[in-house]
Amino acid sequence: MAEIEIRLPKMGESVTEATITNWLKNIGDSVALDEPLVEVATDKVDNELPSEAAGTLIQILFEKDQVAQVGDVIAILSTEGGAAPAPVAPETPAEHTPIETTNIAMTQNSPTATARLTKGTDGRFYSPLVRTIAQKENINSAELSAIQGTGQDGRVTKKDILSYLETRGNEPVAAPDTAAPKAQHGNGIQIKELVVLPNSGDEIIEMDRMRKLIAEHMVMSVHVSPHVTSYVEADVTTIVKWRERMKNEFKKREGENLTYTPIFIEAVAKAIKDFPMINVSVSGTNIIKRKDINIGMAAALPSGNLIVPVIKNADRMNLNGLAKAVNELANNARNNKLKPEDIQGGTYTVTNVGTFGNVMGTPIINQPQVAILALGAIRKVPAVIETPEGDFIGIRHKMFLSHSYDHRVVDGAMGGQFVRRVADYLEGFDPETAI
Repeated sequence: MAEIEIRLPKMGESVTEATITNWLKNIGDSVALDEPLVEVATDKVDNELPSEAAGTLIQILFEKDQVAQVGDVIAILSTEGGAAPAPVAPETPAEHTPIETTNIAMTQNSPTATARLTKGTDGRFYSPLVRTIAQKENINSAELSAIQGTGQDGRVTKKDILSYLETRGNEPVAAPDTAAPKAQHGNGIQIKELVVLPNSGDEIIEMDRMRKLIAEHMVMSVHVSPHVTSYVEADVTTIVKWRERMKNEFKKREGENLTYTPIFIEAVAKAIKDFPMINVSVSGTNIIKRKDINIGMAAALPSGNLIVPVIKNADRMNLNGLAKAVNELANNARNNKLKPEDIQGGTYTVTNVGTFGNVMGTPIINQPQVAILALGAIRKVPAVIETPEGDFIGIRHKMFLSHSYDHRVVDGAMGGQFVRRVADYLEGFDPETAI
């Protein structure tokens, strides 16, 4: 009987692992070539993986919610008929929580598998059984690390955690300083995770997978990059009037809405060409100056979380091309149809806080980039209008641009000049622009 190993494929330059979220086939099912076999989730995007071959599914090596590394064998197909053997699961599940993983190669007769011991942020290893009990009882990593272990090397046993649960409501355990979990960041700063006990009647809501990843990424970004934010107000009256004049024609011709986003992205791309040192990343003591201008735009997912699809080579597109790219990526984000490559390779990010009615914001840098621009709401405001005949008060459409940047490599002069240049391009928009 010929067997074919199905491995977790590479799904992007920075993706090294994926969580199995759902098997679309069961043991014994027939699988056609390119037929969806399994759903996986990475820190970038969720995806269906098609089968690389046709046959019968005879083994599943990673169960739901387990984490597989790129290149791991996740299933085995048989290209001939016959009874399917009992499914073989990994020795221990690798849970998708912010913990370290130690990979230990396990040699079996067939096939080769990978087992993972899970280690908490306090340095102790926890068995899958203990982890399962902790998850079921809503015991977070900080509370778990406070439990006194009686096992080898101080490990928490099943008896330890069950004993703790018996007295949990009466005498809450506070994590001592020596056991308090700490998040270690590249700059050497250690941060203790707070242990917060709920009050009577409080609701405990477990973060979903993406919210956990966002939280970790935001904390990392703040501690890696010293953030500074510069603000500029831009008069976009010409743009507002132009869009009002063009949007119906565009909708009729293209079947899509004409938003302000492509105009903003065009201005950002032009400003990046004027200030190329905004388009960089930091690696240790090296500055990587990016050749391509790939602009990410924060978009809302149906879950309420945000994701950042990327418009590649935005500086090479005209306004019509940018409008099409913006609409396609936004629609795919709303419908969970983004591909891994759609959210990779960004060199600068734009986020529209005006969508929520906010006039300005202080965005957090999307690492490994060094800057991000928040677009505030467009408002009608009274303004002084200068003319050769004298000044007068008029109604103008204005918005705030908030530019956060990494002060390690972007000083205040360049950070402020960049956002001012973006505003200049917006204010100088040609009302005769064709699209």
